[in-house]
Amino acid sequence: MDYSSIKLMSLMKTKMSYLAENQDILAQNIANADTPGYRPKQLQKVDFEDMAMQEAHRLQMRATSPTHLGGTKPEQDFRTETQRKTYETTPVKNAIAIEEQMAMVSKNKLEYDTVTNLYRKTAGLFRIALLGNR
Repeated sequence: MDYSSIKLMSLMKTKMSYLAENQDILAQNIANADTPGYRPKQLQKVDFEDMAMQEAHRLQMRATSPTHLGGTKPEQDFRTETQRKTYETTPVKNAIAIEEQMAMVSKNKLEYDTVTNLYRKTAGLFRIALLGNR
């Protein structure tokens, strides 16, 4: 089955590609930690949650019974993230902080593993729906 026609699967695949590219850039930053004058590179942030929400809003749910519940939206979004800019400079005059880069690598791996597991489980659900529980 071609999952690329399903928007959710396509979005997860795009996120995995983004995270793989981010991992390459983080590895380059770490590899150049002792290179004089090297400045760390970073991918431009992509808001995948916003992309998913836009896709979700395209699907309009229809109540077929008055007992169906309407959707609710949280009053406040508590997920705020403050980014810390590094002003640390090493003796070789570059701005690579190994500890910071390694923390970013760990976060990137955790996100990649999460999306991979979600992709696998979603594909499994499609298989069960189409083929039954074989």
